[in-house]
Amino acid sequence: MLTLDNVYRASFALKGVIRKTSVLYAPKLVNDTELYLKTENLQTTGSFKIRGAYYKMSKLSKEEKERGVVACSAGNHAQGVALAAQKNGINAVICLPDGAPISKVEATKSYGAEVRLVEGVYDDAYKKALELRDKEGYTFIHPFNDEDVIAGQGTIALELVEQLPDLDAVIVPIGGGGLISGIAYTIKSLNPNIKVYGVQASGAPSMLNSVKDHHIETLDSVSTIADGIAVKSPGDLTYKICSEYVDEIVSVTDDEISAAILALMEQHKLVTEGAGATAVAAAMFGKLDIKGKKVVCVLSGGNIDVTILSRVISRGLLMSGRNCSLKIELVDKPGQLKSVSALIADMGGNVISIHHERANEGSDVNGCYLMITLETRNFDHLYEIRDALVKAGFKLL
Repeated sequence: MLTLDNVYRASFALKGVIRKTSVLYAPKLVNDTELYLKTENLQTTGSFKIRGAYYKMSKLSKEEKERGVVACSAGNHAQGVALAAQKNGINAVICLPDGAPISKVEATKSYGAEVRLVEGVYDDAYKKALELRDKEGYTFIHPFNDEDVIAGQGTIALELVEQLPDLDAVIVPIGGGGLISGIAYTIKSLNPNIKVYGVQASGAPSMLNSVKDHHIETLDSVSTIADGIAVKSPGDLTYKICSEYVDEIVSVTDDEISAAILALMEQHKLVTEGAGATAVAAAMFGKLDIKGKKVVCVLSGGNIDVTILSRVISRGLLMSGRNCSLKIELVDKPGQLKSVSALIADMGGNVISIHHERANEGSDVNGCYLMITLETRNFDHLYEIRDALVKAGFKLL
């Protein structure tokens, strides 16, 4: 059973295996909130998953260890299981969706596990792992719907109450719900006054919908850059714990997640994956009532695929008003481009690309269009430039 004693036993078992990750003060991310970051993105294997995976495997019998283990994952649980298996001398087979980032696949292999890529998403990998369990006699290490795995994740809460004893709230990403179940159960058992908030990607709100509608729901599909929490259906155990112990669950968009990833990199030199930044996204974009409170966001993982990092940064720049495109209607005569460029330069904007084309059929014969992409400081700066262009007589489309 999930008990506080089990969480403490997990904490003891994990000594010498995991890092007690730091809690960092983040004064610039959110106004009027005393915000902190629990840096599980700097954990061994790059995410919190090693906690639950190792504790679960440490409790296996000699016979279970000899038969080996099988697991399914979107990436981070795979690495946790692979490393835990390596440390315990256990053979491990990991089923990953074929869309998992290459970096996570290769990292899993580097810990000595056998990787099976499965067409589809996490839930498809889950079905394949169960098939292998039944066929080969492996022990299945569930990524979230297991009391020992949940107890392992709950050790984060033990660290938090020690690091921030006067904490008001904790914000936690949710995929299948193992992380928030462990944190919420442990936090509420130690101090019921601390609020526990969950965050899901708007493209994969399985736990949010299930808790709201008071029964487990399965999504037809999931779509989000936060691949680590792209889960179609929560577990029955995690659903029950979240329903009882989590105060509120909200969702964030991919654009908001991208902005949070960018802010964490720029302001705190911390690299997080999509799932790892969702808690910060919820705080940054006002999804929760945390004004005037002492709050910690759990950065659940940092294993972002570098091939999508540039795209995430671009979206983050757009969401924070740092990058924008303007379409301006001009009269096709000498000096127009010079005037626009000079005005933007005088306002402190930086033009990074220009596309000029003559008007199409049906437009003024002397008309033309100017597409400008520019860098700005923030949305206020962007609006100042737009207003200045309009006052100078230019027509923005």
